[in-house]
Amino acid sequence: MITRHRLAAGALTLLAALTAGLGTAGPAAADDDEPARPSPKVELVLDVSGSMRARDIDGKSRMAAAKQAFNEVLDATPDEVQLGIRTLGANYHGDDRKTGCKDTELLYPVAELDQAGRTDAKTAVATLAPTGWTPIGPTLLKAADDLKDDNEERSRRIVLISDGEDTCQPLDPCEVARKIAAEGIHLTIDTLGLVPDAKTRDQLSCIAEATGGTYTSVRHTDELSGRVKQLVDRAADPVATPVATEGAAQCSDAPQLKSGVYTDREKFGEHRWYRVDVEPGQELRAAVSVGADRAVNRDYGVLLRASTEHGREIVRGSEAGDGRTDVISTGLRYPKPEADGDIDGDNDEGGESGESAAETVCLQVSNSFSAPASVKTTPGLPVELAVDLVDAPDEASDVASFGLGNGWWLLGTLIVVGFLAGLVWGWVSRWRFAVWRTN
Repeated sequence: MITRHRLAAGALTLLAALTAGLGTAGPAAADDDEPARPSPKVELVLDVSGSMRARDIDGKSRMAAAKQAFNEVLDATPDEVQLGIRTLGANYHGDDRKTGCKDTELLYPVAELDQAGRTDAKTAVATLAPTGWTPIGPTLLKAADDLKDDNEERSRRIVLISDGEDTCQPLDPCEVARKIAAEGIHLTIDTLGLVPDAKTRDQLSCIAEATGGTYTSVRHTDELSGRVKQLVDRAADPVATPVATEGAAQCSDAPQLKSGVYTDREKFGEHRWYRVDVEPGQELRAAVSVGADRAVNRDYGVLLRASTEHGREIVRGSEAGDGRTDVISTGLRYPKPEADGDIDGDNDEGGESGESAAETVCLQVSNSFSAPASVKTTPGLPVELAVDLVDAPDEASDVASFGLGNGWWLLGTLIVVGFLAGLVWGWVSRWRFAVWRTN
């Protein structure tokens, strides 16, 4: 299960799917002369405290599951990613708290992995045995230092895998994460919890939220390895930094958005509005993700609706869920023709020549989440809205052209081909039967 407090990757993935899956032209490709992006840095931080001995993941210990996941991730790490491994609680098994809270070690330094490096990293991980304390806060500070350098454009990511709360209070790991985020070093912390209890989830979720990362609850080995590989791959292809915004109760008061990724929070069952200006010849592509960062009732949905300023609906996207995932997403597309002569009567301020001006599209985000009475409803659910404005395709005369309309010719062709194939098969069968009777 994945709970996303800031859902940038999910929204942009959906937006990319809308772009590729429906086969339209996207933004122009980057110039060949554009300077190469600095290679990203990722540090995997593994909890090796004594509780990792518990055998509750696919019949084996949490430590064994983590080792298997690390081996698979090391094999699949992109060449351009600089990767390192840090442990917490791996060396000191005594009772002295002060010593235990210093137990963090850089197991493998952050560097690009060649074949020899992958082998060395696997060997280092193989030697680990569950041992001591859980100094999450001190370890995050050290991990942030491991990733620092003078390149301000480099993306950095910490992937923390743990099965329990920090045992080194009062150094609150949430406050540590907020301090790291305030340094502005483009560092994201993603957390994976191997125990689905509320306290662990709350702490690991707080750490991730502070830096725009994600929290994932993991119960199976393949989930762990798959999620870690996904996060490492995401570092190789980083997404845009979300911008905080606040939707309005009605379109006339809504914030004006441009192409980008935006975060907000929405109350249970709330409707929020945003505005986007779409120029003639442009296509609006929007995607929204809403995350359940707390316990919610089963059966919920999200609606993304585009309408004119006068309330006429243009297009909508919706999705329903039944509790199998903590994130639900949907998207829509709206192409604005080069000139529409104010066909819909909404007065786009077009001139006498029939040329249409920019059209203000109202985007409504609604959710149908509900929760048990014992669950706090504030703050609202995390929302991420991705907006993109690109050149519309030539055939974009109306929204329906992106639905089944363009498929009718294919459907008709299939019907005709099927009919002809049936006739041919009937003739062949009759001929074979006549030959059989003759013989």
